[in-house]
Amino acid sequence: MKKLIAIVFLAGASLCISPFVFAQDICQEQNPCVGKQGDDAVSCYQQVVDSCGKAKETLASQIHSFDTQIQLTTFQIASIKRLIDSLSIEITELENEIERLDLLLLKRLELLVTRIPESYKRSVVPDFGITFLSSSLTDIITRQKYVMFVQKRNAFLYTQLQLTQNNFNDKKKLREDKKARQETAKRDLEQKSLQLTQQKKAKDTLLSQTKGQESVYQSLLADAKAKLAGFASFADSQGTGLLDNQTKCDSWGCYYNQRDNQWGNALINGQGTGCGGACSIARVGCLITSVAMVVSHLGNRDILPKDIAFSGTGNFSVGTAMLMRGSIYVKGKTITRTSISSLNPDVVRDGPVIVGVYYGPFGTHFVVVKGYENGKYIMHDPYENNGSNISFTDKYSLNSIFEVDRVTMN
Repeated sequence: MKKLIAIVFLAGASLCISPFVFAQDICQEQNPCVGKQGDDAVSCYQQVVDSCGKAKETLASQIHSFDTQIQLTTFQIASIKRLIDSLSIEITELENEIERLDLLLLKRLELLVTRIPESYKRSVVPDFGITFLSSSLTDIITRQKYVMFVQKRNAFLYTQLQLTQNNFNDKKKLREDKKARQETAKRDLEQKSLQLTQQKKAKDTLLSQTKGQESVYQSLLADAKAKLAGFASFADSQGTGLLDNQTKCDSWGCYYNQRDNQWGNALINGQGTGCGGACSIARVGCLITSVAMVVSHLGNRDILPKDIAFSGTGNFSVGTAMLMRGSIYVKGKTITRTSISSLNPDVVRDGPVIVGVYYGPFGTHFVVVKGYENGKYIMHDPYENNGSNISFTDKYSLNSIFEVDRVTMN
């Protein structure tokens, strides 16, 4: 009996730990998707990326993560190309069928148009006329049957004409639907191709930054974690409750709030941990929200904070939730953030800047300084409830500034 209980216990334990073991296995440096093709490969690599999305603790694991993402995107591109080719064949077949139906429709219409006048002449001859024109009772019956036959034949031809017309319209609609799908697929292909380029560039950038040295990688990772801890400390000291109706757009651009319930709970770069808790936009998204606001001022209101948060690992430092300095790539746009010397009225007159501040013992924060009026800097604070167009020095000290960045986009 004890032996049976032991066997049952071991079987149950294996069921409990096997998902964990599998999750660990697919996050190791070996490739579990070797040999898979097509949709199976896409599904496999997607599972690896989803299961291993947290920040990598070693350079080797980060490189493995980049390689996995590159493989996933490569197979996704191949899948989209197959879809485009398949739709091209189907569209060509539909166009041939539409051409055939068009000719058939024309022939049936011509036939019906030819028969209608003759049928009309026959239909207006009254029964006594048929009797008068007929030479015998048999002839009368024959003529009446012929008139009925012609009428039925015309009704049949009209029905066939309607069916052909409906079929013609259905095929045209189906062709347009497939063309629309093909155009969507082409746009997806363009985006995925750009994403692949960005992923390869991100890997090359990481190798260039670290020179392949684990010690350099650990230094970058520690720096990113420290910055995120500063953001989280600021947010936690203020309270991270989500807010409603925060977005406001005008001729300047848009004000966005990192705690907006449209995206506040979204995880930056998929990082559920690594920020002393969840790396959500509400907690550590002051920088990406500030970037989105400046981008809206530069003319693109389609890039929201969540778009930057989900824009790909290559835009974040060593796989964390910390936005990379320099150029990032979001929805086909290159957004570049560079440091400038200091904050002064002339700098702000040249355009808005993103300003990093120390907030006493409560961490660090980023805001957008958008103007200088009546001796005061005017800011969009991504954390404050309705924090648009408020005085910078009403909350932060000029002496607390540790970073000033200019943002450009092309």
